[in-house]
Amino acid sequence: MASFIQNPSDITLLSQYVAEACCIHLGEEKGYLFESRLGTMIAQSGAVDIPDFIRMARTDPTNRIRDRIIDAMTTHETYWFRDERPWTSLRQRVLPELATLPATTGRSRIRILCAACSTGQEPYSLAMLIDMLFADGKTRPEQFEIIGTDVSAGTLMLANNGRYNQIEITRGLAEIWRQRYFTQNGAIWSVADRIKSRVTYKRHNLQDDLKPLGMFDLIFCRNVAIYFKADFKARLFDRLAAALHPGGRLLLGGSESLLTHGDLFASESIGEAIFYRRKP
Repeated sequence: MASFIQNPSDITLLSQYVAEACCIHLGEEKGYLFESRLGTMIAQSGAVDIPDFIRMARTDPTNRIRDRIIDAMTTHETYWFRDERPWTSLRQRVLPELATLPATTGRSRIRILCAACSTGQEPYSLAMLIDMLFADGKTRPEQFEIIGTDVSAGTLMLANNGRYNQIEITRGLAEIWRQRYFTQNGAIWSVADRIKSRVTYKRHNLQDDLKPLGMFDLIFCRNVAIYFKADFKARLFDRLAAALHPGGRLLLGGSESLLTHGDLFASESIGEAIFYRRKP
């Protein structure tokens, strides 16, 4: 294994490359993460040292080395219906309000973005909630279009497969959801086709423009901005605002807040959760 943990300049090079690739900033005090997550990859690459490894990543025409680094260094922590309060607000008020948009705006689709969605638990939770909430047929669940994005090709592949092991399926998911929306084959649980078909996954780096994805009525960008520096967060929130229809809402993680964009967003308490409404 290439040895770099005792060389601060090598850690700096790796930190700079990861920040360049996916905007996650890890300081020298996080050297152990580089060693634990990249050590085997570096050893198997044939690089003679860390500068050589970075050179290989930059010049790889397939971008496979870069993609493997991103997969290794991005945090994939997620689970079903993560944090109860916003899901209660979604069920009681936000989603019923969104259901009225086709009649009031003339738009045929209600579009929701789940940014940095990891292995799919968040967008599938949303699709299941919509299916259950509008089971009476007054609003067709198919009117809701859910887009899940992530920078990691590996996690998107897992999300698109919609298959979860015994540990993953139990993290935040009550038995009623498993019985209604999953089939079990041994230790693997697969999300129902009708739920899976309502989520489209696309690879997207939060450094990039959101315009190719279109406009949205609701955006989830939860528990990801905490990994970014202030200047990048400011640019990210500008892009998220530009991707929301006026009056559309942004939902951040419970430990995140939006204090710098009062000209674009109005803070809104819905139940016990905080949403940020795009100003006209």
